[in-house]
Amino acid sequence: MSTPLAERMRPKSLDDYLGQGHLVGEGSVLRKAIETGKLPSMIFWGPPGVGKTTLAGIIAEQLERPFHTLSAINSGVKDIRAVIEKARGQRFFSASNPVLFIDEIHRFSKSQQDSLLGAVEKGIVTLIGATTENPSFEVISALLSRCQVYVLKPLEIEDLKNLLQSAIENDEFLSKRKIQINEYEALLKFSGGDARRLLNVLELVANLAPENGKLLITNDLVKGSIQENMLLYDKTGEQHYDIASALIKSMRGSDPNAAVYYLARMLVGGEDIEFIARRLIILASEDIGLANPNALLMATTCLQAIRTVGMPEARIILSQCVIYLATSPKSNSTYTAINKAMALVNETGNLSVPLEIRNAPTKLMKDLNYGKGYQYAHNHGNNFVDFEFLPKEIAGTKLFDPSDNPTEQKIAERMKKFWKEKYGY
Repeated sequence: MSTPLAERMRPKSLDDYLGQGHLVGEGSVLRKAIETGKLPSMIFWGPPGVGKTTLAGIIAEQLERPFHTLSAINSGVKDIRAVIEKARGQRFFSASNPVLFIDEIHRFSKSQQDSLLGAVEKGIVTLIGATTENPSFEVISALLSRCQVYVLKPLEIEDLKNLLQSAIENDEFLSKRKIQINEYEALLKFSGGDARRLLNVLELVANLAPENGKLLITNDLVKGSIQENMLLYDKTGEQHYDIASALIKSMRGSDPNAAVYYLARMLVGGEDIEFIARRLIILASEDIGLANPNALLMATTCLQAIRTVGMPEARIILSQCVIYLATSPKSNSTYTAINKAMALVNETGNLSVPLEIRNAPTKLMKDLNYGKGYQYAHNHGNNFVDFEFLPKEIAGTKLFDPSDNPTEQKIAERMKKFWKEKYGY
């Protein structure tokens, strides 16, 4: 039994399809398009596990069209062009357009989406794209204008319960076991409304059933089974933050092996690559900072680069940046300095800015001695003048403390030369 339960239970016709009655119910717009064979290119927009991929397959099967699939996670422009050429060769005489299904189309970069335009416009393929993100923001306008957008709704609890019951009654393997569901709450909770995950959880729990014995599925049984056996990566749940935290802590701890491993966990789990890149920018400043100022440039460039190329090539750029940051010298001196400064502001309130360093754009301000006595640093040797810039109530307060790394020790030496013992450098 190598085929997963979710695949074995995948419906083969619209009549067996779960939910989405507003799209595929009798008399609905999409159903009419399918039944007449007049199928536009389209985008399915909805949360994970509501049947986007299944519906695309049913459409191609019912219309007896060649069906090609690509995943935006691991397909590039070369793959797109190869599929289009294959589809072009399948259009004999009056044959209908092949269907090209692209999962997670929002992960395609602009150039990758551009490569689809000609084939869609000329009718070489009928495009069906699936996305969990708002296509208005994630799909280029030229492609979006050539597609009909259909919104798939989250599955109702009764739909999910019916799916579970159908699986234990009709699946060729589960139906041979004596399985009874006494409690549904944990099954539904771990599935998060995702039908595919729901069936995965059921299969995992069902494997506990003895060959000829009875299995009563309860909330406690499901929780124990999941915690012991199932590796989940939920992009919006606790696991999302656990893996992201592990990535950050591995880079902070200068472990490139662990860091690239957790990066892979996030990528394989379908994490938003821009979310990852933004975490890298934060770490480059918070945990590396002045110890290696180039780290922030690397991380910022990484975000720009992945936006340009998209997946799957973006994985290489992210790997380069993650390993660079993990192996870079570390410092949190700037992070600590701003935290100290903000705490001091909260403690002391709105202290008056010294008159000497206030601007004096009007005569009245000049008469009030705004700017009087200010000394322009560039008029002095080494572009430095010993001057008090802080409010008098906190004069001499040290907020920036250079870390023990070569770059910041040079900064400390320079500050000590300028400020002598004032700040204790």
